[in-house]
Amino acid sequence: MRVSIDKSSIKGEVFAPPSKSYTHRAVTLAALSKESTVRRPLISADTLATVRASEMFGASVEREEDRLIIHGINGKPNVPDDVIDAANSGTTLRFMTAVAALTDGITVLTGDASLRTRPNGPLLEVLNQLGVKACSTRGNERAPLVVKGGLKGQDASIDGSISSQFISALLITCPLAENSTTLSITGKLKSRPYVDVTLEMLELAGIKVHVDDSNGTRFIIPGKQKYDFKDYTVPGDFSSASYLLAAAAMTSGSEVTVKNLFPSKQGDKVIIEILRQMGADITWDKEAGNVTVRGGRQLKATTFDAGATPDLVPTVAVLAAVAEGTSRIVNAEHVRYKETDRLRALATELPKLGVDLKEERDSLTITGGKLRGASVHGWDDHRIVMALSIAGIVAGNTTIDTTESVSISYPDFFKDMRSLGAKIEEGSEE
Repeated sequence: MRVSIDKSSIKGEVFAPPSKSYTHRAVTLAALSKESTVRRPLISADTLATVRASEMFGASVEREEDRLIIHGINGKPNVPDDVIDAANSGTTLRFMTAVAALTDGITVLTGDASLRTRPNGPLLEVLNQLGVKACSTRGNERAPLVVKGGLKGQDASIDGSISSQFISALLITCPLAENSTTLSITGKLKSRPYVDVTLEMLELAGIKVHVDDSNGTRFIIPGKQKYDFKDYTVPGDFSSASYLLAAAAMTSGSEVTVKNLFPSKQGDKVIIEILRQMGADITWDKEAGNVTVRGGRQLKATTFDAGATPDLVPTVAVLAAVAEGTSRIVNAEHVRYKETDRLRALATELPKLGVDLKEERDSLTITGGKLRGASVHGWDDHRIVMALSIAGIVAGNTTIDTTESVSISYPDFFKDMRSLGAKIEEGSEE
């Protein structure tokens, strides 16, 4: 799908979509419990991949209006009777690879062409330390993956510098092991807020994990625990809301309120502070869960450390493109291992819109200026597409392809943007 975008200002109110990260975790924890209700889940391509995988392990999932009723497997997953297809969802692949370690048989997991390029070496290595036989069919640490169950709790270590999803996957499954597990993190743990989200939800499910940050990071996970995840409402997603907030901040005459954004463990809530630092007119009513941004102010350059919140890199890159001065996005090498190499994607597409940008291995240096319209490639990546779209309402006369990828995390993105007044027309690919 291709969209055409003209210069626009946006006004009105819109609900933030439910959190993708929380929905993945809620469905997985519910599947490992007995009976659960997940309210206001995000229904997207990625989260539906987690639903399908949970069903293949024996859970039953019923969809009723704005909730999922999940009849779980009580900590004892079946051996799937077919290959698990995680589609484009890295979270699904990593979480379900770890769940497969709890079976008494062999599970095969794969995904689409993009997912089959993403590394899984640290997760495979630590599962083998824990008594599981786990490998890549191609011997390159990438899907398809084969897992023979046999998870045993013991001391193990894992590299935390590539993806926090590996650690979250282990935190979810190791409480069900026969023995306790002590998981030590080597390297710098990237995207730590996502691990904190996992810990928050494990506590709600009655699972105990002790975090020792006194000398590096260690997670001490007692074995033989039981999941009891009963009734949960998914909060709004700051990652997806960041595009709406940034679009309002970048365009004169705009005033947008994004609702259902309450305080939580989500690291991407830092977008509010980033916008403040850049000079945006932004207020957050935490009690009501409303964030309001009024456009018209000249944004200022910033330095953004992406270590904890890599999903904000595309949003911040576009904000930097219209800000006064030179901004830097640093500590960002792990952003290259997402749905696509997002640093390379931004470094390729933003200059087409007139952006002065320098790419290095772990950083982007962006000098703000006047954007111009162009035809740009969305890289089949939902976050690249949404970032380029908000750049398009500033530049005008912009077309973007592969826009169907927004279904991964924010299926109603273009609908919501049009409801706020953005001049966006959809059409088929040429």
